[in-house]
Amino acid sequence: MKHYLIALLLCLPLVASAASRDDSKYLRGAVPEQDGIVTFTQTLSVAGKSQTEIYATIQAYVRQLVACGRQDLRTRVVSDQDNTIVANVEEIMTFKKKFLNWDHCYFRYYIAAVCTPDSQVQLTITKISYLYGFDNEGQGGDTYRAEEWISDAAAINKAGTKLYPRCGKFRRKTVDRVAEIFDGVRQAFEAPAPAAPAATVVH
Repeated sequence: MKHYLIALLLCLPLVASAASRDDSKYLRGAVPEQDGIVTFTQTLSVAGKSQTEIYATIQAYVRQLVACGRQDLRTRVVSDQDNTIVANVEEIMTFKKKFLNWDHCYFRYYIAAVCTPDSQVQLTITKISYLYGFDNEGQGGDTYRAEEWISDAAAINKAGTKLYPRCGKFRRKTVDRVAEIFDGVRQAFEAPAPAAPAATVVH
């Protein structure tokens, strides 16, 4: 209960308003949910390639995402078979970085890619959470699930016009990172060699 109260308090608007920005693309609907779980999905059609060829490309892409993540036990390929690859990934998500001030968290998510016989790739990013507030050695901190932190109910004011400052920065970065990953998949099918968009790597 204490954990959820802290999360609620952190999501309340701060007295000092942030500089004006256009947050329209991050408002209602930007963070979709399925059965109450934050879940981003996208289906891509890849014409002119076989299921085997498509899977080889998406397999390489997901494995590069894993390679670009933090190299700990959490970041790994969970399953890779039957034209489906599933991975858990943990990345560094940076909000602001200045001299002696690095505001960041560990961004954790589950990505699944399914290649179907009709030349499609079904992508899913879900099980999203954040570890935030740890010390310089990466110890301590609190873990927040996306459902309690970046959902419409948690991150947007009642009027639906603004993001709460604390939750808002997580929501913006998450929406942008998911879009970057999905765009990277599309580009992987256009490039000679697939290359995943790299997050900050800390070993």
